[in-house]
Amino acid sequence: MSKKWIAVSNLLLVTAIWGLTFPIQKLILPSISPFVYNAIRFWIATLLSFLLFGKGNKFGLLLGIVLGFAYAAQTWGLAITTSSKSGFITAFYIVLIPLFSYIIEKEKPTFFQITGFFIAIVGEYFLSGGIDYFNVGDFLTLICAILYALHVVMVTHFSKKMKEEHLLTSQFFVVALLNSFLGIGSSWKISLNIFSVASFTAIFATIYALIAQIRYQKVVGSNTSALIFVGEPVFATIFSIIILSENLTYFQFLGIFLTTFALILAVLPNYKK
Repeated sequence: MSKKWIAVSNLLLVTAIWGLTFPIQKLILPSISPFVYNAIRFWIATLLSFLLFGKGNKFGLLLGIVLGFAYAAQTWGLAITTSSKSGFITAFYIVLIPLFSYIIEKEKPTFFQITGFFIAIVGEYFLSGGIDYFNVGDFLTLICAILYALHVVMVTHFSKKMKEEHLLTSQFFVVALLNSFLGIGSSWKISLNIFSVASFTAIFATIYALIAQIRYQKVVGSNTSALIFVGEPVFATIFSIIILSENLTYFQFLGIFLTTFALILAVLPNYKK
């Protein structure tokens, strides 16, 4: 099995895990502040990562600052805007990644990738239900999308210079610290369900996901990774149907089809060589 197939498979698994977090977190978030939940999730990730990999380094801290503010902007924006608009605007990180990738990595997108980026945004529009007007929450979510795109490219860039474990603990620590500060006035009462979901997301959607990103994004590049990640809302929708019994409109089915097609375009250039 080639390195690229292994890389794509692992990044696709990460995408599926991220999609699964949406419905399972939706089950417990009405009972806890999103900032407190994020803090618990990343404190667990920080502790486990420290025990397994050590304290990390300054590059991990830099990644943590970017990721921490991305989470904060998304959570704050979600409190002001609708979830469908938040999902669609966040998806703009997909088309912003090639810009940062070119600036930082000098990686030029292929024809398949450029086509996939535009198809993905159209698919995300249908999947989210579209948007009607722009407010402060939408602006904060746009800031989140910019920071997410920057984080993906920075992960690819730094992972080429050092071992993946050096970028983990310090990054998780910064995100945990920032969310703890933002949630300081909220209730920190934690039930077993909340702790279980936080532990699952800490281990699989945080530690494993970032290890996979650091190890495999450099194999396929930031642009291909971005198009693999467009499958996140598709998996989120599928798992929401299974777990939450949610229903889809015809336009959302069209969105799933277009987004999946964009994901396939991400893989094609790698295997024509």
